[in-house]
Amino acid sequence: MTRSELINLVSGKSRHLEQTVVDKAMKDLFDYIAMVLQRGDRIEVRGFGSFSVRYRKARMARNPKTGAILHTEEKYMPYFKPGKELKERVNEAYLNETKRG
Repeated sequence: MTRSELINLVSGKSRHLEQTVVDKAMKDLFDYIAMVLQRGDRIEVRGFGSFSVRYRKARMARNPKTGAILHTEEKYMPYFKPGKELKERVNEAYLNETKRG
């Protein structure tokens, strides 16, 4: 799902909100999450999951196409850990789908 599809879905379910308002709210939300992660803090949305930053050491990697060895730099990466409720909902949806055949 793309960002614009998500905006259309939310504005469709909340007919009293215009698409421009939903778009602004989502932009503000994503900007706020990025700002908190840039500060090195963590965000937790109960029942959904948490966003944090993880450190990755420099390492040697291999280009799968050419086989060439590459050196990757150390970096900090955003990390998302799904919450228990989200994991249960996703698992239940897939289990129900496989039972239907």
